[in-house]
Amino acid sequence: MDWCHYRFRSLWALPARPAAVYDALQRAEDYPRWWPQVREVTPADDTSGTLRIRSVLPYDLVITAREVRRDPATGILEIEMSGDLDGWARWTLTADGTGTLARYDQEVDVTKPLMRRLAVPGRPLFRANHALMMRAGRRGLAAYLAADGQAV
Repeated sequence: MDWCHYRFRSLWALPARPAAVYDALQRAEDYPRWWPQVREVTPADDTSGTLRIRSVLPYDLVITAREVRRDPATGILEIEMSGDLDGWARWTLTADGTGTLARYDQEVDVTKPLMRRLAVPGRPLFRANHALMMRAGRRGLAAYLAADGQAV
């Protein structure tokens, strides 16, 4: 087992139509407005930028994200990541009644030296940290969509 390799899947039920959710998720520069753990997004160009992320544990992750797929017709947004995490992440949106089911898949290798050194004893904490971040992101996006009048 590679203790520095992670696969995550999160499912977010959101009370807004897929087009509204897609519109919010494709604007990564706005993530800090609704996702507390995304502290900073610095666009480099139209398809890439740098994100600084910090959840409960006392360290920042800095990643460069590059868009590899933007497909509103299928509800897919996908990025490649490099930096403290190397890998990819994908949003897949589907209609769910009057709302949206947003599936987030991520597969990464940790490259941040501190996290690599703590790979075995820290793994449960790193996974819990990710789960807390995703829960806060779902709540934040739902509130953001409601404030924007997008909730159904």
